[in-house]
Amino acid sequence: MIYNIIMYAIQLGVAIYSNFNEKVRKMWQGERIAIDVLRKNVDPDGQYIWFHAASLGEFEQGRPLIEMIRKRYPEYKILLTFFSPSGYEVRKDYKGADIITYLPIDTVTNAQKFLRAVRPVMAFFIKYEFWYNYLHILRHRGVPVYSVSSIFRPDQVFFKWYGREYGHVLKCFSRFFVQNEESKTLLASIGIKDVLVVGDTRFDRVLQIKEAGKHLPIVESFTGFDFKSINSKQSRRRVFVAGSSWLPDEQIFLKYFGEHDDWKLIIAPHVIDEGHLAEIRKLITNKRVVRYTTTNEEEAKDADVLIIDCFGLLSSIYFYCDVAYVGGGFGVGIHNVLEAAVWQRPVIFGPNNKHFAEAQGLMKSGGGFEITGYDSFCAIMNRLSADSDYLKECGDKASAFVRDKSGATERVIANIKL
Repeated sequence: MIYNIIMYAIQLGVAIYSNFNEKVRKMWQGERIAIDVLRKNVDPDGQYIWFHAASLGEFEQGRPLIEMIRKRYPEYKILLTFFSPSGYEVRKDYKGADIITYLPIDTVTNAQKFLRAVRPVMAFFIKYEFWYNYLHILRHRGVPVYSVSSIFRPDQVFFKWYGREYGHVLKCFSRFFVQNEESKTLLASIGIKDVLVVGDTRFDRVLQIKEAGKHLPIVESFTGFDFKSINSKQSRRRVFVAGSSWLPDEQIFLKYFGEHDDWKLIIAPHVIDEGHLAEIRKLITNKRVVRYTTTNEEEAKDADVLIIDCFGLLSSIYFYCDVAYVGGGFGVGIHNVLEAAVWQRPVIFGPNNKHFAEAQGLMKSGGGFEITGYDSFCAIMNRLSADSDYLKECGDKASAFVRDKSGATERVIANIKL
């Protein structure tokens, strides 16, 4: 089968490329020891529910489901696997799973060895994970397999004449929990009927994140915004937070704020290496700039720009802003707009958002705004700056959009057999 040839070729390519790239090397090493990790750690008497997420974003989608199952059904153990180092390396110490490992590339041999080492009683594949050999073995064994928060588009290979053979992999799933009606219609067109439209579990996840928001004294001092009292907003300069930004994003908003002194600016770039931080610094003129890891509360209080040069804070930082910007829309695609919207803030992002249902929905709700360049950014910011009532209205709409779309996790739990 062509698929298996491709998988073995990918495995060979990863092995070779691992000699030249640290990220790929971590993945290759992790995959090679995955079977041994299972053999060493699997409880032979345990009943394992397997969750697979390609990377960190998919894990965050699956996390509410993992934690709800763990809370309600503690008799089951959780196996969590990742394909990408960006997921595994960040969450390898996650306490919500009993075993965490890489998933070896989907060759017949790897799939057989993996599923001999652990025999899950149920499996969940998050969003875009459709591994042919793993899924066929699970189906052969009669193991219930669910696809969660999946979303389908007409241009995907499953719905093309040349992809029909590979499309049979979708029939290995016991049930699909999809995000929208279009996905259900597309699956029905190729004979897949056991499909429920439940929405996206990411909405549940950002509500969890909001509840666990961090108090950040340096950010609080910089913004004059008390985490415990929203009323403190009244006596401070407004704050603009740019999250997961890239250079094309930064060139736009830094040009604008170079001419507007009535705003404070927090930048949490997607890449925080010294080279990129130096690029950002060159774009900022006539401003007092501090970096999060090297400043203190007193210095931050008098600064105009705060650069977040570490990870793990952004989802809480959005609380301290009046307007949020989410980067990536001038590149491969926007990052997580929901983390900002949940805090009742209007959200601005770039044009590469067409395949991001949450961004499309946020725009329709009136809580999100697409920009295509500097002029459109100016138009939006000028209106939000000039009209406080409009700014609040947009923030309210963003928050309502998140609340209205929540609940997918409960709908999944109600439709599985445990």
